[in-house]
Amino acid sequence: MPEKGSREDDRIKERDEYIPKSVKMGTPVFAESAKGHKIRDVDGKEYTDFTGGIGVLNTGHLPDAVTNAIRAQLDKYLHLCFMVVNYAPYVELAKRLRPILPFDRGKTAFFNSGAEAVENAVKISRAVTRRPNVISFHNSFHGRTLLTLTMTGKYAPYKINFEPFVPHVYQAPFAYCYRCPLRLSYPECGVACLEAIEDLFHAESPADKTACIVMEPVQGEGGFVVPPKEWVQGLRRICSGQGILLVDDEVQAGFGRTGTWFAIEHFGVKPDLITSAKALGAGLPLSAVSGSAEIMDVPAPGSIGGTYGGNPLACAAAIANLDLIREAMPNAAKLGDAIEKRFREMAEHHALIGDVRGLGAMQAIELVKDRKTKAPAKDETAAVIKEARDRGALILSAGWHNNVVRLLPPLNMPIDAVEEGLDILDASIAAVEKK
Repeated sequence: MPEKGSREDDRIKERDEYIPKSVKMGTPVFAESAKGHKIRDVDGKEYTDFTGGIGVLNTGHLPDAVTNAIRAQLDKYLHLCFMVVNYAPYVELAKRLRPILPFDRGKTAFFNSGAEAVENAVKISRAVTRRPNVISFHNSFHGRTLLTLTMTGKYAPYKINFEPFVPHVYQAPFAYCYRCPLRLSYPECGVACLEAIEDLFHAESPADKTACIVMEPVQGEGGFVVPPKEWVQGLRRICSGQGILLVDDEVQAGFGRTGTWFAIEHFGVKPDLITSAKALGAGLPLSAVSGSAEIMDVPAPGSIGGTYGGNPLACAAAIANLDLIREAMPNAAKLGDAIEKRFREMAEHHALIGDVRGLGAMQAIELVKDRKTKAPAKDETAAVIKEARDRGALILSAGWHNNVVRLLPPLNMPIDAVEEGLDILDASIAAVEKK
């Protein structure tokens, strides 16, 4: 917690007075300003930001091109509602997205949050297939609306006391090879976890009643779990064979985070729908569902939309942001290589590190009490993150057991600045191990 008598301490007391406890305080830092990869708190302390607003700030805090685009839009109009009056930023953004989408004549509808995007992808899937059921995966995170919460594959803290959940949603094991749900080893297993989909078809959700399978190509809140390539390809085959839509949830992994526009590109698979959000708006609330014209034009006119969806300011920010992401993507791959290399070096002298994994600039380490038993080091993970914060780096945890340390640096962050942040993390793990 902040030192007693500090401005930050006063702000936190005020927060506790007016904000409900259910809105969790992930860190006691109270920001005054932010730029690039740095956050300055109200007491003047600077932090290296590896959180990126949970994957939102792929081009850093307040990129000039984005703020200039927002200022220019401010002089025109703030809100019109695209379902009432057409406006250029909405159309222009959809036009800019088409070349990077893996669809013929790709079309896009805009919303406000990742949860809205996922929920609308389910609605579109149901309209296209005329089927009710949805399959998602253990350890997944898809949002906090009642439908997307039901689809999320982790109970605590997201679902506590919010029952009953939405019907027609079923879950299968994800290909989490470090903690294989079948107690097998990859690649000898032959991705046997794919058979769980067939089991669901037989036991709970017949294929001809299943509208879509929704998956994250890299699980975000689940701890940056990267499935084997052949597992994702197997999902594609199952969906194609059964007339089921494959929905690719790129809310956290998309827009350059893994070194490609969308993480699914690493797997050689084309989904039927892509949901995106977070990094698209560069800090403003914006999400999207994209698919081929053949699919996106199926729902009835007026059935898809929302008052604020595709807000002009957010669209203007996103248009400018796409150019910045394009420029930064080559650096994202370099960042990822540097972080992974450093993580593997850390693992050689930190027994706490059980696994190193990720794609591009989406890297993580899983901390364990014992590498043989893989007992999760949950308390130690919290201690590492606190130690790092005290030393000047903001880092997020994640994972099934909340024992994963994940990094979400800006894609354009200088390598030397990343290394400085990794020095802090290295020293923090050492300090926790010493204690």
